[in-house]
Amino acid sequence: MDALVTKMVLHWGEMGARWGINRTAAQIHALLHFTGRAWPADEICTELGVARSHVSNSLKELQSWGVVHPLHIMGERREHFQSIKGIWELFELLLDERKRREVDPTLKALREATAAMGGEQEVDPQFKTAVAEMLSFFEMMDAWYGDIRRMPLETRVKLVKSGAKLARWLR
Repeated sequence: MDALVTKMVLHWGEMGARWGINRTAAQIHALLHFTGRAWPADEICTELGVARSHVSNSLKELQSWGVVHPLHIMGERREHFQSIKGIWELFELLLDERKRREVDPTLKALREATAAMGGEQEVDPQFKTAVAEMLSFFEMMDAWYGDIRRMPLETRVKLVKSGAKLARWLR
């Protein structure tokens, strides 16, 4: 592996760990994405110095997110794997996964707490206010995210590019 690719694979693994993503899965994704080619699992094991079981589990996880796909190459018995190419698609899939893992359970917990307080006579007013404010915020952000995700990709790109202009205008 080229020294620059190695550096990026290691960095991606570190960032993945900080984001709550398995380090090996993040490194595998980086290897596939930054080299731009399909790799068989055994070569991924060799290249990263990782056990086959870790590679298999990580590939399954990456496939479940939709960021890695299996590829069958004519004349090859081994299954190869490649990363999706589009950076916007990749970023949005990762955001969707983070939302599913973090925001959705928090919304559920806030809604359950709100429902439970409905029948309770003696709930600390500070707690009740904090839960209501948090629920309102999370519901607003969840709705906004849904609205943004329903926009065509070209519109989302324009929205991001115009964000700085909008911020200057609002000042």
